[in-house]
Amino acid sequence: MLQAIGLTSSPHRDLPPAVDDLTFEAPAGAVTALLGAEGAGKTTALRLMLELESGRGITYFRGRPLHRIAHPAREVGVLLGDVPGHPARSTKGQLRMLCAAAGVPASRADDLLDLVGIGALRDEPLGTLSLGMDRRLGLAAALLGDPHTLVLDEPAAGLPPRESSWLHGLLRAHAAHGGTVLFTTSDPKEAARTADRVVTVDEGRLVADQDVADFARTRLRPRVVVRTPHAARLADAVNREARADRRSVEVVTDGGGRLTVFGSDCAELGETAFRHGILVHQLADEDGDTGPPPPADPTAPSAARQASSRPDTDLLPPPLPARPVRSPLRPFRYELRRFLGVRTAWLVAAAVLVASVALSLPLARTGNTPLPGLLAAWPGFLPLPPAALGAGLLGAFAFGDEYRYPALAAGRGTVPRRLGLLLAKLTVTAAAALLLAALTVVADAQAMRLVYGGGTDVVPPDWPALVVSWAGLTVGCAWAGLLGAGIFRVTGAGVAAVLAVPVVVVPLVQKGLAVPSARSIVGLPSRLRELAWPHWPEAVDRWLVATGRVLAQPVGTALALSLSALLCAYVFTSLRRRARW
Repeated sequence: MLQAIGLTSSPHRDLPPAVDDLTFEAPAGAVTALLGAEGAGKTTALRLMLELESGRGITYFRGRPLHRIAHPAREVGVLLGDVPGHPARSTKGQLRMLCAAAGVPASRADDLLDLVGIGALRDEPLGTLSLGMDRRLGLAAALLGDPHTLVLDEPAAGLPPRESSWLHGLLRAHAAHGGTVLFTTSDPKEAARTADRVVTVDEGRLVADQDVADFARTRLRPRVVVRTPHAARLADAVNREARADRRSVEVVTDGGGRLTVFGSDCAELGETAFRHGILVHQLADEDGDTGPPPPADPTAPSAARQASSRPDTDLLPPPLPARPVRSPLRPFRYELRRFLGVRTAWLVAAAVLVASVALSLPLARTGNTPLPGLLAAWPGFLPLPPAALGAGLLGAFAFGDEYRYPALAAGRGTVPRRLGLLLAKLTVTAAAALLLAALTVVADAQAMRLVYGGGTDVVPPDWPALVVSWAGLTVGCAWAGLLGAGIFRVTGAGVAAVLAVPVVVVPLVQKGLAVPSARSIVGLPSRLRELAWPHWPEAVDRWLVATGRVLAQPVGTALALSLSALLCAYVFTSLRRRARW
């Protein structure tokens, strides 16, 4: 059972809250429709239930709030709007990425794609899917964890009748197996056909909480739609005959030659038009919404809704066996699938290698650049080498795409969005930066050897310091881009954070280091060895000295200061967002 108690959204400026003290229940084994017009607060209510929006109130999913559920994807399946994902990612890749986040086997992605009828589109990009196929993929994502509760926002909006019928059959099948289903709609007829219980909201407040039979009696009544080029004549004739027979008939002129007549039927209206010689283009029965006031003459539920209440049990996926154990590898699996699921990383790496080779060859021809600068392809007029800029761009995409295409927004808490996800992104981007740095050095060395012959295979005597500085520069730029994009939730902010290091922070550090120093850190490794237990090998001293020299350089100091500031800002913003809940 789903229990929403006192849901109230935070008001914006002087406007009233979109949801105000909304309380209702969605029982297990039934389909519940949250009905309301556009802007009634239905979507805001769902976001409050899922703790995706700040406000007051609480929602219990089988007696527990969402933030206290160990495995949210196993309890709640969510579909809010379109499927959130990179448009270049394949449907299979999207589901496999979410499988890694939810801790379920990757093979379940293939099972659900076949179940929802888009198995033939498993390699198609998300951006090419039609609306109906996108909704099917969204339902597959919601069913990944075999949840007990389904929460769907306007799932049938814009769908053709065949797609709507399939979707409603799946919802009824899920409810028939003891699950809880809550979906929003603005169509009273859809609510009457599909739901077992209808909760009506208006301006964020509860208007009615009814069984579907009571809802149909109080909110639906028959009407006849007539299209004729002589709408005024037919309306006058119907009203005159109704007054003469003392019948309660209401005629509404909709414009464009269309009339809506309540309290009559097709046979009576057809005879009236025939008697007065009025041409009729359309004459059809419909069910209409009477609005909040109940009508005087109630009717029973339609036969279409009763037919749709027979669920198709073949629509449901096979149940998952056991609950997954909490594993620290879940964020890493998710991040790896996110990172490798699109071609962005490969395109950035290819562009970096081409730019590095194109820069290193002219630099080697002049002979004025030392070997480390040649291998890094770092001319003096560039603030950073191509490899560092590419690593920063990969880091910026790691969080920029996460907020631009929020794959985890519908299942908040599935993967830890604070520490776990941050550590996974830091690790994956660092590995990518190191690999990019190594490939750049190898590509530049081989290109110069091919064009100019030998001379690039000489190992400098201070190679430990060079290796540490090169690795630290690329990894630091990757992390700067990652944290910058994570703080401001946009890729451009991550790129700006990377470029700010050489353009803004380095000149400030150089001014600070220009002050004369009376003390030196020479001999620090030997003093650290005396304090350490057990003693490390002598070779470690060289790496410590190399690291110290790197940090003593203006770029190393600037990068370390920038990363420290960005990390503190990320932690502060994360804690502030968490405090809002």
